[in-house]
Parts: sequence; C-alpha cells; structure tokens
Amino acid sequence: MRSRDTTGATHEAQLRCYRAMSGADRVALAAQLSEDVRAVALAGIRARHPEYSDRDAWHALRRLLLGDELFGKAIPGAP
Repeated sequence: MRSRDTTGATHEAQLRCYRAMSGADRVALAAQLSEDVRAVALAGIRARHPEYSDRDAWHALRRLLLGDELFGKAIPGAP
C-alpha cells in the first residue's frame, strides 16, 4: 500500500531497497521505525499535556498502544 504523499516511482524504489535488505536488516529497520513512532507519539502527548509527569506521559502512550481495557489490566490503578 502506497502512502498518498509518495509517487509511484518513489514507492517502487523504496520496495526495491527493502527487497535488497537481509531479513535481519528489515527487522532492525522495523524496530527502529516503531521506536521512532513511539517517540513522536510521546512528544505529542507531552506537547498537549505539559502538566504530565514523565510517568503520566508514558502511561498515556501505553494506553494509546494497548487500548483502555488491556491497559487497565496490565497496569491496574494507573490514571
């Protein structure tokens, strides 16, 4: 699936690069991208809620990632 802001030629070039990578390199890239997305999400939470402590901001991120029900089961008593 191609992003709306990516041309077809760019998308194809990106796919060729991914296909040329080893499996381990693709896993490492996926892990890095996931970490980057979490960092951006956490920065957004902190920007919207400057009053949150570090712990509160991490709880908010975990709640986004897990959903309310699983978050409540995983971290009972958290705000």
